[in-house]
Amino acid sequence: MMKKRLAAAGLAAAMCLGAFTGCSKSSSEETKATNESGSKEASTGTDALTGTLKIGLIGPLTGGAAIYGNAVKNGATIAVNEINAKGGVTFELLSEDDEHDGEKSVNAYGVLLDKKVQVIAGTVTTGPCTAVAPKAYEDRVFMLTPSASSTKVTADNDNVFQLCFSDPNQGSASAQYISDNKLATKIAIIYNNSDAYSTGIYQTFKAKAEELKLDIVSTTTFTDETANDFSVQIADAQKAGADLVFLPIYYTPASLILKQAKDAGYAPTFFGVDGMDGILGIEGFDKSLAEGVILLTPFSADATDDRTKNFVATFNKDYGETPSQFAADGYDVIYTFYDALTYYAKKNGGLDVTGKSEKDLCEILISVLTDTGFSTNGITGENMQWSKEGEVDKAPKAVVIKDGVYVGL
Repeated sequence: MMKKRLAAAGLAAAMCLGAFTGCSKSSSEETKATNESGSKEASTGTDALTGTLKIGLIGPLTGGAAIYGNAVKNGATIAVNEINAKGGVTFELLSEDDEHDGEKSVNAYGVLLDKKVQVIAGTVTTGPCTAVAPKAYEDRVFMLTPSASSTKVTADNDNVFQLCFSDPNQGSASAQYISDNKLATKIAIIYNNSDAYSTGIYQTFKAKAEELKLDIVSTTTFTDETANDFSVQIADAQKAGADLVFLPIYYTPASLILKQAKDAGYAPTFFGVDGMDGILGIEGFDKSLAEGVILLTPFSADATDDRTKNFVATFNKDYGETPSQFAADGYDVIYTFYDALTYYAKKNGGLDVTGKSEKDLCEILISVLTDTGFSTNGITGENMQWSKEGEVDKAPKAVVIKDGVYVGL
């Protein structure tokens, strides 16, 4: 079976982020939303997609990264309920918690296979996904990850595709955006050198910044074990006169950096990537500390198109919060399965997914997502297409945190 090449840098402006949500019980099982066109019925002709598809979702539903996993699960649940309300095909979503741990993620994968899932939505975070992906490759189980962004996820695994942008594209797109919009004269970088996600984004940001002749005046690091005191990193950036600090890190250390920078009387522009996206959802966090923080994202909850407005309204009703990019990614992963299988059914005289083997569906989905004639419209991007390496092609948007909410730029 074909092996994948390492994903090449090919998207001119790419990234993923947004706002976050917590976990609460959904009422969307009782209230069925319509699809974008308002139709509640699917095709029932000879070219129809029919039967029941079992989708396994793997992500952190408890623990320090639970804000990511629950956002994806909640967004995916809304999509499943919408699709089931149309008729024709039924999606069943089965979720397993991996606590953002590779070994537990592999165990969760095994549990889902025992439950006869046919495709995997996940995993949500990068480390666990790199652990599960080779197993799924051997078993020929198709995986579409909403937010695992490392190129290691897709490397040598032709069955694994990404809905989010890869780490190299996040780094290069961030540098490009800063340059295009003249956001800084001097840049500092603070990254986690014990984390592949953070290090990967840093490396491509640095390379692109050098190409664009951006002035990086301070580069400091930390590890998971030292992610509580950032006084040295902040002092170095402040002493160097950096007017923008790039943070390719997760939201927990980012929240501490914002607090400690304020305490030090240092107020540069902070520019983050998708891992920072949960910062507004941290319990007890002073949202004023994030005022003016800029993120690049494929999703903006204040977008005015009908589909985004409907999704945001349903999410607010069901979960009491504004959906994040991760919730939107979860929603779009489910619709990508639906659109891809519908596309195949129409081209091949119908498709009944009931009891269809995971191996057969893997080959079907690989063939469709690498078909240049296939694209899908989601709330995280229009006309989304995929390369043979599993990278998604869609345009990013920029948001800024203003008055405690994300506002599109």
